[in-house]
Amino acid sequence: MSVEGEADARAWLEARHDADAMARLTQLVDALIEENGRQNLVSRPSLESVWQRHIVDSAQLLHVSRETVPAGPWLDLGSGAGFPGLVIAALQPERPVTLVDSRRLRTEWLARAAALMGLSNVEVILSRVEDVPDRKWQVISARAFAPLDRLLEVAWRFSTPESLWLLPKGAKAQHELEALGAEWNRVFHVEQSLTDPSAGIIVGYLHRRAEIVRTGTLASQTRKRGSGR
Repeated sequence: MSVEGEADARAWLEARHDADAMARLTQLVDALIEENGRQNLVSRPSLESVWQRHIVDSAQLLHVSRETVPAGPWLDLGSGAGFPGLVIAALQPERPVTLVDSRRLRTEWLARAAALMGLSNVEVILSRVEDVPDRKWQVISARAFAPLDRLLEVAWRFSTPESLWLLPKGAKAQHELEALGAEWNRVFHVEQSLTDPSAGIIVGYLHRRAEIVRTGTLASQTRKRGSGR
């Protein structure tokens, strides 16, 4: 299945979400178009297909995976213009959603947009991801934030073995997953995006970072070298 065009995008959303959610998303789109005239939140050409390129592209994270998206707090890293984090918060106002961005103008926009939609479930953090205090979230998303290995390096501490990662990655999704080092004990797979047939979404669970395995291997190698002398 794919979503093509603005009418198709709105119909896809209306089939899955109620009128109140659609009203909040309409407020978000209108505010985004206005704010984009002051700061470059998204590319101007993409506003011509904003419902497909940004709204459904974000909302699909709730539906596209064969994994059930768990209830509980959601962390969106590098939120930028608010995708996918603001869209998730608008569609599920009962879910706590934390948006992290290191740019003050972006975080100010995120807070204003959340207030405009009447959302009380949104927490906006102005910070580099590396400086965010340790907490655990049930769902972790990041849209075009960093290469997968770098993303896990800075964000693994926010997850538990039950945390679901939802990572839109574009055309390089499968390549990034295959290139991921063996130090990450994970169960990830790639889902095709509904809004772009060439794009993928990395989905899955990060069980642990295998520091013990790496240390044990190094110690074993050291013992073998020593025994040969």
